[in-house]
Amino acid sequence: MHGTIIAGDDRLGRGRFSDWPLALKSILAFWFVYALTVAARAFLSADPGTILVNRLMIIGIGIVLTGMVYIAIALFAGGASIRRKAVVAAAGSVAAAVTLAVTLLAVQDQLREPKEEMRYQAREGFVIISRGHTIRVEREAQEPLVLTMPRIGELDANKRLRFAADMAAMWLFFFIAWSAFYLATKAQAEALNARRRAAEAETAAQAAQVRALRYQVNPHFLFNTLNSLSSLVMTRRPEEAESMILKLSTFFRSSLSLDASADVTLKEEIALQRLYLDIEKVRFPRRLKVEIDIPEELQDARVPGLILQPIVENAIKHGVTGTRDPVTLSISASEAGPGRFTIEVANSGGAPPARKRRDKPEGTGVGLANVRQRLEARFGDAARCEFEPAADNGYRVALTLPLDRGNG
Repeated sequence: MHGTIIAGDDRLGRGRFSDWPLALKSILAFWFVYALTVAARAFLSADPGTILVNRLMIIGIGIVLTGMVYIAIALFAGGASIRRKAVVAAAGSVAAAVTLAVTLLAVQDQLREPKEEMRYQAREGFVIISRGHTIRVEREAQEPLVLTMPRIGELDANKRLRFAADMAAMWLFFFIAWSAFYLATKAQAEALNARRRAAEAETAAQAAQVRALRYQVNPHFLFNTLNSLSSLVMTRRPEEAESMILKLSTFFRSSLSLDASADVTLKEEIALQRLYLDIEKVRFPRRLKVEIDIPEELQDARVPGLILQPIVENAIKHGVTGTRDPVTLSISASEAGPGRFTIEVANSGGAPPARKRRDKPEGTGVGLANVRQRLEARFGDAARCEFEPAADNGYRVALTLPLDRGNG
């Protein structure tokens, strides 16, 4: 039990500081920009080395304190709202600014004095020369007046407090600026991650739906095929039964190797349907004629795997098994405007059914509903499935899909 609590705390800690690379990069970037401004100012002076050495200490302390602000945000508002993060960041920035000011005051007297001299011409005619803590006033016909300014440690407590407050106010804006940048970047990253997770969840749900719909077709097809195989065995047609078994194994080896939610080329889909139709030709060697017309430019068009299977199966079931006359089953494809193409499956011939013709043959509802659900899950409103009676006692099903040749 104790080990579980420790492990949980460890995971929580890693979660709170999981964005440390972002924080570290932003901290170093902010102080690097500050270092560039310091370097630009230093090389304008006569003693850049001393200025750079003194400022490097400030930069080092500032990096550590900015890191402490990040740690405070992660510890006290890691999983909280942006408002709580902002409050913690503001409090941490105030603490960091005060700490930096007090630290600089404490080490101010230990810093190296720059050798740079600043000369000013006073309105009264005096020349004022400033160097470090020393001020020299040169006067005509008089000895120069040398003034030594008191060091920070020599000031009274009230002046030191005011000096520290001025420095803290100056550095506070720096820490506030970093905090605002960090929180804005983190909020943007979290929004992008949430959007990505939502897209992945939607894609996974869509893939699961397509997979379930396709697996719904396979048992139906297997049942019909095994029923036909049983009929061949019962009527003592062993050679035809053996041929059907070989074709059936080839069909399932090809179809089951596909990803259930993946697209295939139209050429591959037609090859699978040829295997299926070869199986049906064993059952109806004299009654079934197949015609396939797929233009070369549409061979690489992408379609959901086995999307034609229930349509072709319905065409066989309701167009061939219900008559003794020859029936022609045709599969064709053509472009249907910019970025779209149509696949059409139709059967024609055979004697008309005894009952009155309806909008669709009896029993085709499940297969067509499956196709329409798969298209909706895969393409949304960009795909269409239409069906209607055709001439010569036939039936026609047309799928209009987005044209994607898979080369982009």
